[in-house]
Amino acid sequence: MVPEADAESVARAIVLRQLSMAPRSRAQLEKKLRQRGCEDDVAAKVLDRMTEVGLIDDEAYAQMLVRSKQSDKGLAKRALAHELRKQGIDQEIADEALGQVGAGDERLRAEQLVAKKLRSMRGLAPEVQTRRLAGLLARKGYSGEVAWPIIRDAVDGLPEHRRD
Repeated sequence: MVPEADAESVARAIVLRQLSMAPRSRAQLEKKLRQRGCEDDVAAKVLDRMTEVGLIDDEAYAQMLVRSKQSDKGLAKRALAHELRKQGIDQEIADEALGQVGAGDERLRAEQLVAKKLRSMRGLAPEVQTRRLAGLLARKGYSGEVAWPIIRDAVDGLPEHRRD
């Protein structure tokens, strides 16, 4: 049997190693400790202490995740909400973090994604371009309400599809 103090130091070392690699949510760290065979009460005690000293901060983690996933991957609010749930972020914290993404930001990001993708689709039929762009935005979590007007404007605005 491992003494209590040793179990805590092992759990602390696991948590610190995980946090040194990348920011993590409390739920992710709990899962990792469970995988490594750490007792629930020891895990809770270590995680509580880490939260107390500010090493674990789900609110800051959620805001960072939303900012990075939206700017790097161009994810829409719906996909961001799914990502936060997957990471074990509390719904209230997730809603607060998602509040920083405005409808204008989301539309602008969708327009940027469409413009970038269109550059590699020159010469394709408008139906093919439309289908591929719709798939791209759907995978990124954009609703049809947001996606279709952007796609229609972008494809119709191409010089190769304008009528003389």
